[in-house]
Amino acid sequence: MKSKILVIFLFCYLFSLRLALALDKQIQVNPTVARGIWVSVFSGKKMLYSEEGVHNLIAQCNKAKINEIYLQIFQSGNAYYDSKITDKTKYDQMVASAGLDTLDLLLREAGQNNIKVFAWVNVLSLGKNDKADILNKFGNSILTRDQYLRPSKNESNMEMDKYYLREDQIFLEPGDPRVEEYILTVINEIINRYPLISGVHLDYIRYPSPVPFMPGSRFRNFGLTYGYGAKNLERFKDKTGLSPLDQLNNEDEYLAWDNWKRQQVTDLVRKISGLVKVKSADLLVSCAVIPLTERAYNNAFQDWSAWLEEGLIDYAVLMAYTKDNQFAKEVVKSALGHRGKGKIYIGIGVFLMKNNPDLFFNQYRMIMDLKPDGVVFFSIDDLTDKVIGYLN
Repeated sequence: MKSKILVIFLFCYLFSLRLALALDKQIQVNPTVARGIWVSVFSGKKMLYSEEGVHNLIAQCNKAKINEIYLQIFQSGNAYYDSKITDKTKYDQMVASAGLDTLDLLLREAGQNNIKVFAWVNVLSLGKNDKADILNKFGNSILTRDQYLRPSKNESNMEMDKYYLREDQIFLEPGDPRVEEYILTVINEIINRYPLISGVHLDYIRYPSPVPFMPGSRFRNFGLTYGYGAKNLERFKDKTGLSPLDQLNNEDEYLAWDNWKRQQVTDLVRKISGLVKVKSADLLVSCAVIPLTERAYNNAFQDWSAWLEEGLIDYAVLMAYTKDNQFAKEVVKSALGHRGKGKIYIGIGVFLMKNNPDLFFNQYRMIMDLKPDGVVFFSIDDLTDKVIGYLN
C-alpha cells in the first residue's frame, strides 16, 4: 500500500513539474507578445559594416525568437543612412567597409525572415556633437536652456550644480519651429528612402531630465528645468503676455508654462505621427519613454500616456532598466494602466544583468506574467548565448 502511495505521489510530482515547465515555456514563447532588440550605432559588433554582420544579426534574432529590430540610423545629428540633407559620413563609412548598402540588405533579409525593422531616431538630443548640421545652420539659438539660460551641456561653476546630475548632452528646443521643421524633414527622408521599414522609433523626444527631479517649474528655485529656448520664450509671451523668466507669480501661471512646454513635445510627436501615417497607415510609430509617468510628465514634459490615449503613437517602450526586480514589477504594473488606444512594451536592460543571467530570467518571467504587449532588450551586444538560452 505504501509503495502504491509513493508511486502516485511521484507521478503527481512529475506531472506538476512538467506542467510548470510547460507554463514557463508558454510564457516565454507566447506568439502574441512581440520581442524586440535595440541595435545601437555604438554596437561593438558593427553588424552593418559587413554583409556577414547583417546575416549574423538576422541569425541571432531568429535564435532568440526576436521579431522586431530597432535600428539606430539617426544619432547625434549624424545620418547612418543614405541622406541628402544631413551629414552622412557615418553611412559612407559603413558602405565603404561593407562594399554595399547594408541597410537595404538588412531590410530585405529581415522581410524574408518575418522580422520588422524600425528606424530608430534620436529626435532632440545631439549627444555631444557641437558640429551637427542643424547647429551649423542656425547656431546655438535652437538649443533648449534651463531657467538660468544655460544649454543642457555646459561647464558651470554654480554651487547648486554640485547637487544635480544633468544629462551631458546637447538638446534641441522642441518649441522652436526651426527644430520642428528640421526633424520632420529628416523623418520624411527616411520613410521615403526606405519603403521596407516597418515604422519609426522615436528616442529622446523630450526635454532634458536632470535628477533629482522637481515636480513642475514653480519649484525652479530648488532644481533645474528646461524649455527656456529663445523662440519658445518668445512664442509663449506672444500667446499669454507672460515672460516665464520673471513674470510667473502664481500656481496657475506656472501651470500654464508647464502645459505649454509639454504641448511643444506632444505637438512634435503629433506632426511626426501624421507625416508617417500619411505615407502609409501600415507604418508604426513608437517611442522610447521614461517609465515613471510622474517624472516623464513633470520633469521631461513627455506625456506619453496622453500620446497613447489620443492614439498619436502605436506603442510606447518603457526604458525600465533596473536590477531591482520588485521595482521593475511596480513600474510595469503602474504603466500597463496607460495603454489607451495603443500598446505598451517593456524595455529590459540586459546590459545590467548580462553577468547574472538568472537575475535577467527572473525579471523577464516576472514581466511576462504581467502580460505586456511586447518586450525589447537593450541591447544586441548583451544578448549572450546564456541569455538566449533562457529565451528558448
